Amino acid sequence: MREILLINISGLDQPGITSTITAILAEQGVNILDIGQAVIHDSLSLGMLVEVPDAAETSVIIKEILFRTHELGLRVKFEPISEERYQHWVEAQGKPRHIISLLARKITAEHLSRLTTVIAESGLNIDKITRLSGRIPLDHAPENAKACAEFSARGDIEDMAAVRARFLELASELDVDIAYQDDTIYRRNRRLVCFDMDSTLIEAEVIDELAKAAGVGEKVSEITERAMAGELDFDASFAERLSLLEGLDESVLQDIAAKLPITEGAERLIGTLNHLGYKTAILSGGFNYFGQYLKAKLGIDYVYANELEIVDGKVTGRVSGTIVNGERKAELLRELAARENINLEQVIAVGDGANDLPMLSIAGLGIAFRAKPLVKRRAGHAISTLGLDGILYLMGVSDRDQDQTDALVKRAV
Repeated sequence: MREILLINISGLDQPGITSTITAILAEQGVNILDIGQAVIHDSLSLGMLVEVPDAAETSVIIKEILFRTHELGLRVKFEPISEERYQHWVEAQGKPRHIISLLARKITAEHLSRLTTVIAESGLNIDKITRLSGRIPLDHAPENAKACAEFSARGDIEDMAAVRARFLELASELDVDIAYQDDTIYRRNRRLVCFDMDSTLIEAEVIDELAKAAGVGEKVSEITERAMAGELDFDASFAERLSLLEGLDESVLQDIAAKLPITEGAERLIGTLNHLGYKTAILSGGFNYFGQYLKAKLGIDYVYANELEIVDGKVTGRVSGTIVNGERKAELLRELAARENINLEQVIAVGDGANDLPMLSIAGLGIAFRAKPLVKRRAGHAISTLGLDGILYLMGVSDRDQDQTDALVKRAV
């Protein structure tokens, strides 16, 4: 009679363990039903669910494995599994899979305890936990350190809105980022990333910088803040702010562009995306002059922004053409996806203001980056604690993957 056996092996990791154990199983014609292995700080945990055929002797298998693991200084545990229990495990594979990402400067036990409690209370079972961030030394932690743990969970969620709300509330309490995604094929096949510019790719609002140069900084900044928080109509507030810039000398634009503060992680993110073959775009309610500057500096493929009207070397206080507002951003995102012949589920959109919500809502992965409270509540995902390269974690790209990409880019140069 066939038997189903769960074998768990643990101990100091060393080469050849898996090959040694599977060689013993192979001699008896054993089938491997499931296998998983993890190594944490040189400590191995290897599990195999096996089917022992009628003709094989389970006692012989156990004896041989006990002997070999003892020689290797390992611990081993055997557990018989009933066919009913195995069938229940098989049937569970049809349940939806989910990815929950925990992002922070440093992950603590409290973070994990609180998050895994919410996961369990949401009816999900964690199948796998993976550290995507690199190893951090105890002393001399790098500036802007970052940490990410990714949880793969399985189960049905009855009230997705309620679960997302709990994640958002917990993230706020712990000062971390928690992102939830359905584990679909699209998650591993994103192809286009669209960015807002001001307060997203750069740590500034260009119109505020122009206003400072024009001597109306405080007034424009106040209007900008209210517009980005969704308190004012974007088009009307944009026109009002623009009118205050009338008469500004064109030479100011170049000086401001040269001093634009690039957001933490932006260069690494876009460099990695470019190397992996992604298309990138700026969809901005700001100005094309500065978008083109960033396009050249960062290596971005597309730029769509407002064309600041200049006559006789002076800013007129108007823009040429259609204003790039929230609805226009969403329209441009759709057009780019169609041009690149990709599904909207393969698009990532990143922004911080209320005028970014339309494009965040239609992208497969919409990320509110260091965003206003209204935007964080309405967007599907939010990153507030890390830089822009934290987006790579949500794409499943680890620090090790990024380091390899950096090395390949340097080698190509």
